[in-house]
Amino acid sequence: MTGGAHDLRWPPPPDGFPRRFGKPRNSGPSTGRPAPPSLPTEIVGTPHGVNLERLLTGVGRPTTIFAHGLGHGIAETRPLGSGVTGKRVFFQFRGHGESDSPPGAWDYGDLARDLRAMADMTGAEQALGVSLGAGALCRLLAETPDRFSKVVFFLPAVLDEARQQAAQLRLTELLDAINSGDVTAVANAVVEEIPPTLRNGNSGWAYVRQRINNLMNTGLSTGLLNLPEQTCIPSVDLLRDVTAKALVIGCIGDELHPSSIATRLAQVLPDATLHIYNRPSVLWHERLDLRDRVSTFLNQ
Repeated sequence: MTGGAHDLRWPPPPDGFPRRFGKPRNSGPSTGRPAPPSLPTEIVGTPHGVNLERLLTGVGRPTTIFAHGLGHGIAETRPLGSGVTGKRVFFQFRGHGESDSPPGAWDYGDLARDLRAMADMTGAEQALGVSLGAGALCRLLAETPDRFSKVVFFLPAVLDEARQQAAQLRLTELLDAINSGDVTAVANAVVEEIPPTLRNGNSGWAYVRQRINNLMNTGLSTGLLNLPEQTCIPSVDLLRDVTAKALVIGCIGDELHPSSIATRLAQVLPDATLHIYNRPSVLWHERLDLRDRVSTFLNQ
């Protein structure tokens, strides 16, 4: 993705980035998603033989597990749990961060297995899934409808119909940029995640620096490339027996996360509340409201 209308001038003024890549610094944007976690993570083995990166915060009950989106990770899900009481479990799916990248093709069944293992090992009673993580959560609940007491789906992207090619193209461009080692190419792939009005502001630069530090440190596995083409469940009817109380959150104007998916998911779940924001880039424009909405639901 070079030479387009959204390309950034890179490196940004005034500090002449890129610098030598090290562990991410706690210096994130003043709006939007915050910096990567400064707390140390751990690598834990799972019963299905895949080692996954994990971060535990908080104490007491309940225990809530957070499942991130495609190409993101612990840093992007932590803000969603900042107001949630009890123990919080953040982890990286296979192919992300320091987690294993097992050989072979992956599907949502594999992601659900990762999520289930992390939930079972920590006794999580509640779960929140973002985009890809929401799909993994759907798959887990389709297989075990009574696994959680409360669930949150933020920006669900897929159910029983495949996603549009935009998601596949976005991921392919990002992976190609990372594998090339070209920081400018990575920056121009990441900029699509930022609202246009903020792309050349301080918060936009800070967010790009944060994402580059993460991505150039740990990368993304090419095993993720086939996931955007897949459905997470064979049929939405498999979710009609879910016993958990659910909150489904979508937004208007996001081509990767159509509001129609959130609406359809809320309609099929037996006990669901739906909220649709009226513009995209929710974590940039509605961060405080989103955090309060999630914590109020999970803390009740």
